[in-house]
Amino acid sequence: AVSLIHSVDRLNLLEAIQKEAARQGIVQDILLQVNIGHEDSKGGFWEDALLQLLPKMVDFPNVRVKGLMAIPPICENSAGNDKFFQKMYNLSVDISAKKYDNVSVDIMSMGMSDDYISAIRFGSTMIRVGTAIFGARNYTTSHQA
Repeated sequence: AVSLIHSVDRLNLLEAIQKEAARQGIVQDILLQVNIGHEDSKGGFWEDALLQLLPKMVDFPNVRVKGLMAIPPICENSAGNDKFFQKMYNLSVDISAKKYDNVSVDIMSMGMSDDYISAIRFGSTMIRVGTAIFGARNYTTSHQA
């Protein structure tokens, strides 16, 4: 069983999760991915699309939104993402105030090795610090059998 799906970034994925969760007779917890920097290279809902989706979560009885997830654009210094973290915090406050069915913002997943302190300052409850633990990785090498 999967306890939390971290990056639901589009409607057809949400629909597939609903279908499979219903088939299994479970309620699946998810995080909705927000493309907070409006980057074409990243998935996720833009804020307006997210706000249109949330009232419709009642139509997904086998899915429960537990929070939001975002990866802001790469910045030269950790403070460069403060404006994106602030936007995410503001979104979480607005969503919490509306009390949508099947929606809570108990989890805010944002912040990585280079900016996690700033992310926590803006309400992050979940961070990704792989580089800080494992060091920089080289993604350009090919793996051959």
